Amino acid sequence: MAKVKKHKIMPFFKYLAGVLFIVTLIVLLLFKFIDILPGEYFLVLAVLMGLIVLFLSSLILIRHGPKRRAIGTFLSLIYLVILVLVIIYELKNSNYEKIGNLNNKTIGSLAFNSEGLNGAKEKLEKKIKPNFKTYDDISKLKKDFLERKVDAILLENAVLAILSEDDEEFMNCYDVVFNFSLDVETENITKEVDITKDTFSVYISGVDTYGVVSSVARSDVNMILTVNPKTHKVLVTSIPRDYYVNLADKSGKDKLTHAGIYGVETSVKTLEELLNIKINYYIKVNFTSLVKVVNALGGVKVYSKYAFTSRDGYSYKQGYNTVNGEKALSFVRERKAFNGGDRVRIENQAAMVSALIDKAISPAILTKYNNILKTLGNSFITNISTDSITEFIKKQIDDMPNWEVVNQALDGTDSYQYTYSYQGVKLYVMMPNMDTVINAQNKIKEIYGN
Repeated sequence: MAKVKKHKIMPFFKYLAGVLFIVTLIVLLLFKFIDILPGEYFLVLAVLMGLIVLFLSSLILIRHGPKRRAIGTFLSLIYLVILVLVIIYELKNSNYEKIGNLNNKTIGSLAFNSEGLNGAKEKLEKKIKPNFKTYDDISKLKKDFLERKVDAILLENAVLAILSEDDEEFMNCYDVVFNFSLDVETENITKEVDITKDTFSVYISGVDTYGVVSSVARSDVNMILTVNPKTHKVLVTSIPRDYYVNLADKSGKDKLTHAGIYGVETSVKTLEELLNIKINYYIKVNFTSLVKVVNALGGVKVYSKYAFTSRDGYSYKQGYNTVNGEKALSFVRERKAFNGGDRVRIENQAAMVSALIDKAISPAILTKYNNILKTLGNSFITNISTDSITEFIKKQIDDMPNWEVVNQALDGTDSYQYTYSYQGVKLYVMMPNMDTVINAQNKIKEIYGN
């Protein structure tokens, strides 16, 4: 009697099937632990990966011809390589913690009263039950975090940037597990005047971010435009970002750039005290804003005192350069290409403001101002009313005056001092040269005519 020969499966294919199952399970557990997929998507992924494992296992375990088994082996190895790459990527780039892991854990935060910080705590407490530990000293908070004396820290993005000022490697020491935004009402600091007749001052705040202009951030560009609509003179006063000043409504000195983390109103009040003036309005912009404004104007011609190449690879000649939005942004951000560093950058920023004014008051642009304002949309924030802007532009169209733009900059000496925002470590600051401050005050008074 003849017997059917029993088909034997080679150990290699058994091991391969086992590895397929184990690695698939590891990937699914990793996705579940990291919690990066909603429940329904995770379920779909689990079913899909299960079907793939069953299909590949059938090709290599069930009796088939050598050709089909070879195809199954090849596909199985490709699948394993993909899974291993997924594991490596997720372990390297994903947050290892999720917000639920911080339940009943100690979270460090700063003690100063901030509407945004208080709102963050309230949102966090709706998800978990944390134990907050408050600090008066941001450097102590950072030290305890790095030494794992607190499990996590809760900070505004602008404050987080300050922590990296003296330690660029700090950004590699944490993962973000909870990120959100809050709308905080800004104090009304407008000092309304008729800008078609009365001299007025506008604070220009350029924050060091992309995207949404309303984000709380350090103010890296600080300028005051004093405009006399009768004499058609504009005085641009530039103040270095690291100027060591008394923070308005605070009990200490700090870099001017740090005033921005407490709101644009703090920056305005700080500069009013420094220069002994009243600032009527403010305009807040960021990196994205400048790109959009320059492009909306069809590019501008900006004057450069030096020939240089920026860190972004753009080249500029000595003299006038025609730039689009991206090249304009690189022009005003560059400082390492110059021996004068930030001082030259301030000069370039003032030159860019002059270029923007020259282009904006040209007949070709003035007659299209409605379309340009619509194009810019939310590219800037200002407390100048739309009606005032419209009346001012109509006045320019009627008179077509020639405007004179003059630049001045405050100066100082390099130093290292403790700051209000970062009290535990001395940071680089610029100590004000009071002669330049007094000179700036006098020139602003001249524009006002007193």
